[in-house]
Amino acid sequence: MARQPDGPPPPPTVQKLRIRYAKRGRLRFASHRDLARTLERALRRAQVPMAFSAGFSPHPKISYLGAAPTGAASEAEYLEIGLSVRCDPEAVRAALDAALPEDVAVLDCVEAGEGTGSLADRIDTSVWRVELPGVALADLQSAVAAFLASDVVTVAKRTKNGLKDIDAREAVTSASAVEGPGCAILHMVVRQLTPAVRPDDVLAALAAVADLHPPLPARAVREAQGRLDDSGTVADPLGPDRAARIPHREEHAAI
Repeated sequence: MARQPDGPPPPPTVQKLRIRYAKRGRLRFASHRDLARTLERALRRAQVPMAFSAGFSPHPKISYLGAAPTGAASEAEYLEIGLSVRCDPEAVRAALDAALPEDVAVLDCVEAGEGTGSLADRIDTSVWRVELPGVALADLQSAVAAFLASDVVTVAKRTKNGLKDIDAREAVTSASAVEGPGCAILHMVVRQLTPAVRPDDVLAALAAVADLHPPLPARAVREAQGRLDDSGTVADPLGPDRAARIPHREEHAAI
């Protein structure tokens, strides 16, 4: 018979909060694991009353969704946390933001709306901005046109099991080139397929179809995540929770 853990069971989850945060500056080079540890330490410092799993190794109830690749900045990272005490979402946002390094900003925090479904089901697409220093706008426009005109563009992607050929074209629903301050900028909307197509995969595809080779490192920023609708718009994944928000009479714990 399995031995049961000692002590009382952990308090139940009474509230779920969904959080949007940004990673910028030097922390864009942090791995997802390192960033997760940073967030968990900040939650403790901010004294957010986390709910924990049961068992011999309880862990805080935190779910991360679609982390941006190492080296890319993002204005649209998401996580969901479970709380053992009801809290004001804005108070949690402010306290967590203050406890994090300046290169991680907590932009939004909302209560998960009842009956609105999971947050993961609302995210299937990313919007990317990729700055390309040293690349002429005309050259980028020509490369983007050649890429979009292709049915399939195969590139080699490095995975944990070695190099694997993937189609970088299938995931990109739209792409355009604009002039930026001192660089050309690639805007693109990319579906989150498996295996994932990252900005560097698209740049490899532009090199394959148009021999485009930026002389300086690209700077990728994920501007948004959400579900792509028929009009090509990427919806705010926290929108259904805001729409379902109903004032509660319960008192909120102080943070």
